[in-house]
Amino acid sequence: MPAEPAEDRSLSPYTGRTRAHWEAAADSLLAAVAPYATGDQALYHLPGRHTGSAGRLSDGLEGYARTLLLAGFRRDEKVLERYARGLDAGTAGVWPRVEDRGQPLVETASIALALRLTRPLLWDRLDDGVRQRAAAWLGDALKAEPWPCNWELFPVTVGGFLQEVGYEPEASRAAIDRGLGRIEQWYLGDGWYTDGHGRKFDYYNGWAMHLYPVLHAWLADDARLLDLYAGRLEAHLADYARLFGGDGAPMLQGRSLTYRFAATAPLWLGALTGRTPLSPGETRRLASGALRYFLDRGAMDGEGLLTLGWHGPDEAFVQHYSGPASPYWASKAFVALLLPPEHEVWTATEEPGPAERADAVTRIGPPNWLLQSTRSDGLVRLHNHGSEDVRYDPYYTRLAYSTVTRPSPSYDNSVIVGGEASRTGIVPLGAGDDWAASRHTVADGVGALCLVVARGAVEVRAHLVSGARPGTPVRVTGWAAQDGTRSELRPVHGLSATGEGVTGDVPSLFVALVRLTGDPDPLPLADLVSVRVTAPAGTEPGAYDLTVTWAAGGTAAFRLEGADGIVPLGGGDLPGGP
Repeated sequence: MPAEPAEDRSLSPYTGRTRAHWEAAADSLLAAVAPYATGDQALYHLPGRHTGSAGRLSDGLEGYARTLLLAGFRRDEKVLERYARGLDAGTAGVWPRVEDRGQPLVETASIALALRLTRPLLWDRLDDGVRQRAAAWLGDALKAEPWPCNWELFPVTVGGFLQEVGYEPEASRAAIDRGLGRIEQWYLGDGWYTDGHGRKFDYYNGWAMHLYPVLHAWLADDARLLDLYAGRLEAHLADYARLFGGDGAPMLQGRSLTYRFAATAPLWLGALTGRTPLSPGETRRLASGALRYFLDRGAMDGEGLLTLGWHGPDEAFVQHYSGPASPYWASKAFVALLLPPEHEVWTATEEPGPAERADAVTRIGPPNWLLQSTRSDGLVRLHNHGSEDVRYDPYYTRLAYSTVTRPSPSYDNSVIVGGEASRTGIVPLGAGDDWAASRHTVADGVGALCLVVARGAVEVRAHLVSGARPGTPVRVTGWAAQDGTRSELRPVHGLSATGEGVTGDVPSLFVALVRLTGDPDPLPLADLVSVRVTAPAGTEPGAYDLTVTWAAGGTAAFRLEGADGIVPLGGGDLPGGP
């Protein structure tokens, strides 16, 4: 394996990493997979116990395509030679056909993007017959029907390359227009997309919904498209930068988390296009911090291969489509290497990220999230009051996530009614400068209205449960502390010391103070905040006024009533509603 360069703590005081470290990481990853290529170099059968749902042949194609993408960003002519041989054999009958909603459609995007990025080094040097076969194999993607989500962008990416090389230009143009048109229905403003129908908000925003359109526009030198999509990326990055902890960890929420440092791709893309709210030093600090976070924690095994997991191998991060080569979508992080060594993102001194600069509570509008970060321990917490994909519970459906904890089987960050911890049908009810709220279904006929108010590391969580039989047990849970963190839950209203209560004859309110912190000796929660619950005059039973008073100054007050009634008192209209 290539030797790792020496740290540079002058240029990179936070991570020690420079462009040379990114090059070395790419070289190590490419060297490690080479022994697992078939003799004709068309498939990469990486070791592992899991076979993706599309089968072993598709897994082998995935290994070729995703590591080719890494080679495309690295632009190493010697490495690209072996992928040229693989392209020849693969398109001569080894690879499966590209069909509607099949996994090979996904991999066409990585292959086409890599060929477009390295055209003088790879494509232009191929025999004409190989180019014709490769174009025809990729061409099936132009008319293949994708799943209605980020998959819509795979034909766009293929079409961009094929149009450039003159293959079926009309069909290529149609595929581009169709895919870009379809994602418009999922753009909700402020730089945020949902990943298809519903309210699926996660890293696919960065490594798919932004990455493919922006790179297509940049490679096509299309000023109009670049202004549109890079403008959206710039807006997204203002929120996105806040999802990284002081230790470099990205937020642990959503699906396909085994792609790990692919989460850095949109950071680099903003620098590449010049459309970013981040300084060059902040961009590199966040991205290099994430790369180091994973490499220091066992993301690569003893042979230098990426494993299915988060740190090391971990079954909790395996999904039905996961195969041994799936983690190599981490290759998207190496869009970094499109930025030349003299670019200011490599020459500027690293600067701290948002979580390292100051305590902050930040509303994220379209997902209806509240981000809560603390400078003293570098932790970032995400309060989820608007994102859901029940297929991938529990990484969507919990009330909160962080950069240092993971969902536990015992249902952390949940309101459990009658033993049922389900959270479906999440409906955002708005957010403000220091609060967010939503309602959801717990079970048939049973719902919960949930509110969080945050400052520093402190959270006030309120849950108004309706529709349950009187006497139904309720349990409220907080954080599952991990990695040296400390979790606290202190009952305020309707709960015992263990976080348990029972419902009454009318909608029942349960309130607790909650904290997740890495500080070794925090002040007692009772010294930081007080909460008062009263029954408002002139309302039906089951309505409550909740007043939060911070010891450092400031008050927040809310009225909660019914299944979805929440009004900030004294604050006028409810901002940011659904």
